[in-house]
Amino acid sequence: MNKTLKISLIIVAVLALAYVLKYFKESNTKGVEEFTTETPYYDSVKTKVVATGKLNPEEEIELKPQVSGIIDQIVVEEGDIVQKGDLIAKIRVVPNEQNLASAASRIKTAQLAANNAEIVFKRNKALFEKGVISQQDFENSELSYNQSKENLLQAQNDFQIIKQGSLSGGSSANTNIVAQISGTVLEIPVREGDQVIQSNNFNAGTTIATVADMSIMIFEGKVDEADVGKIEEGEDIKVVLGAINEKEFPAKLTFVAPKGVEENGAVQFTIKADVEVASSKNIRAGYSANAEIEVENKDSVLVIKEALVQFNRFTDNPFVEVLEEDGTFKKKEVRLGTSDGIIVEILDGVEEGDKIKVWNKASKDDEEEEDND
Repeated sequence: MNKTLKISLIIVAVLALAYVLKYFKESNTKGVEEFTTETPYYDSVKTKVVATGKLNPEEEIELKPQVSGIIDQIVVEEGDIVQKGDLIAKIRVVPNEQNLASAASRIKTAQLAANNAEIVFKRNKALFEKGVISQQDFENSELSYNQSKENLLQAQNDFQIIKQGSLSGGSSANTNIVAQISGTVLEIPVREGDQVIQSNNFNAGTTIATVADMSIMIFEGKVDEADVGKIEEGEDIKVVLGAINEKEFPAKLTFVAPKGVEENGAVQFTIKADVEVASSKNIRAGYSANAEIEVENKDSVLVIKEALVQFNRFTDNPFVEVLEEDGTFKKKEVRLGTSDGIIVEILDGVEEGDKIKVWNKASKDDEEEEDND
């Protein structure tokens, strides 16, 4: 019995000693938490709306043929500078056999009608000179004769156009495609020997070339419905091109769409702006661009870094931790104003000279206080 008691006492003593050693070890190794601080300062706060889009020429023309045929020759290349009226390509007309036969038949019919009208006219003329028929009958026969000659000429012209593509030239006549505006040839989607279709009411036709005036560029982009109410037409904005080392160009907002379009669950509104581009800049159509539209600008207001602000988990009220004279940090609720994502305006809660904890690292005591709140 005495032996068992001794063993129990020894075990209790060993456990007590281990606990004491662990306590002192943890006490000695626990570091002192130190925090750096920052003070509020006066600065300017600017907020802006960013719209993503592209830079495109304001005037861009697609050249399409007025007759169907085959590309016989292309005299320009993509990137060439052309003037209005310059030759772009030539088309060799390949007539449709059915249309050609129908046009030839119309010529024969018109010829027969013209021959008959001529006979009637000559007969009535002789009768009129003898006084057998009235002047009215003679004039009617003369009118019919002239109309028949006009119909014959029209049928012959139709046959010529269907066969050759024009009223002049031989059987291999070409239709010329010329530039409708002065500018740069952006694209030639066809090659020599390709078949093209004419533009008409039922078909847009084959695009032979695209010409654009690169001296006048516009930005086309989209903004979210949450921001569209903050912008107005006529505002001066900046357009940034990522392809040219984030180069900025001044621009003027000229259009804000009155109706939005839903894309991926969000309503987007189209905007357009005229961009001032120097002729020395090598700007290409289709560059990706961002438009920066300033919507609010406050000068000389009290601000802090937005990273210093914390939010109560239950009330969502913003607060900061301010250093007190005794070295402890005290929570102070603040009222925030304008923010640009980096700094935020302070309307109330802290003053210039207050030391605010950096990193917003809350202690266990702070967490317990929040839980009790």
